[in-house]
Amino acid sequence: MADKYDVIVIGGGPGGYVAAIRCAQLGFNTACIEKRVNKQDQPALGGTCLNVGCIPSKALLDSSWKYHEAEHAFAEHGVGVGKLTLDLDTMHQRKDKVVQQLTGGVASLFKSNKVTWLQGSGQLKANKQVQFTPLEGDEQSLEAEHVILAAGSVPVDIPVAEVDQKIIVDSTGALEFDSVPKKLGVIGAGIIGLELGSVWARLGSEVKVLEAVDTFLPTVDRQIGKEAFKLFSKQGLDIHLGARVTGTKKNKNSVRVTYSYDGEEHEETFDRLIVAVGRRPYTEGLLSQDAGVTMDERNYVYVDSQCRTDVPGVYAIGDLVRGPALAHKAIEEGVMVADVIAGEHTQVNYDAVPGVIYTHPEVAWVGKTEEEVKDSGEPYKTGAVPFAANGRALAAGEPGGLVKFVVDEKTDRVLGMHILGPQASELIQQGVVAMEFGASIEDLQLMVFGHPSLSETVHEAALATDYKAIHVAQRRRKK
Repeated sequence: MADKYDVIVIGGGPGGYVAAIRCAQLGFNTACIEKRVNKQDQPALGGTCLNVGCIPSKALLDSSWKYHEAEHAFAEHGVGVGKLTLDLDTMHQRKDKVVQQLTGGVASLFKSNKVTWLQGSGQLKANKQVQFTPLEGDEQSLEAEHVILAAGSVPVDIPVAEVDQKIIVDSTGALEFDSVPKKLGVIGAGIIGLELGSVWARLGSEVKVLEAVDTFLPTVDRQIGKEAFKLFSKQGLDIHLGARVTGTKKNKNSVRVTYSYDGEEHEETFDRLIVAVGRRPYTEGLLSQDAGVTMDERNYVYVDSQCRTDVPGVYAIGDLVRGPALAHKAIEEGVMVADVIAGEHTQVNYDAVPGVIYTHPEVAWVGKTEEEVKDSGEPYKTGAVPFAANGRALAAGEPGGLVKFVVDEKTDRVLGMHILGPQASELIQQGVVAMEFGASIEDLQLMVFGHPSLSETVHEAALATDYKAIHVAQRRRKK
């Protein structure tokens, strides 16, 4: 192992490993420090996302949806399955296999790109020195021309519900239940709480979600949020808004939760409780006192628009810095920083970063909500069309949800796109492309969309902004 590199990346999650690979592609001698050890007690790349986040949760979401369809939807299609059974062990094995394939793939990419994987933890010290503590062996002092901080984030803890990963769990523990809880409580109705609650509800849990905020998905367009609340409630998620958990008491196989709701104190016992109230930057041990890197009061590392910290040659990306804690944001920041180091012209367009909730139907958005544009005082127009008017959606048995555009009335530019419905995570990319290229809504109106396809709802929603939609009745707004 060398003691000097062109680039050292601390953290091997989506942002970190991508940054390391891109730096190596650009000709830099690059090392990536990652301390994670997986369930098989082996060092693993990929961070939270690949190991205990995005990937395993989506594997369970897909498996649980297939079970749900077999139980509730196959008969409508004329498909009989006989007595339905659930083998949770096999479901977990499949999930773990997917994780191992992807994390092993990252290790292979490191090898082929000649990235040095340093298995252990790293701390940035003064003058871009990095103290490396290996999983096995003695500490070593390293130095680099450039250091990229990519340590990621961890779940937020709350004092009233202390996680033990048995009865009270965080997002990691919620992926490993060895049986389906009869009654499951979820604290937090955000992305993680809704996705994990959906998994276990489909498999048979009675799920109650307790959310302290009075508004459902407050950062999502209100029209989308209200419709999503209705659909998720119909699916069996018992969502209580304005419900603040005040205490928990664990028993051997259950937990009693007290919470204030609607002006009264309530108490309920659950077999398992998931705490999903958000994530925070993981900065423990990352920076020495003399490192020179500035953090704010919430421990986010301060960076400029190209992820430079206050220390020349030191960058920070992903969940450590401002903006949404999204793997794809971290990935693009990792690429951007590598290109900046190489002296190339580059910039992440933070106005066109999509968000997705992988419930069923999915929720996805990019750009501004109608509420944000309305508050700005600028004139705007909207168009919204339900999937119930789409032939492909009906044929697939997916009529719930809608596509909505928010458009600048003066310039006709697309300001935002919002979707609740089938394949929203894929359809939203049409809005991302449109915004990245500065498209007008007329550009989308004039395009030819394949028939029958879910994308036709995107076309109809674009047409609806100017009262040109064909397959829905529209009433012109009063000026």
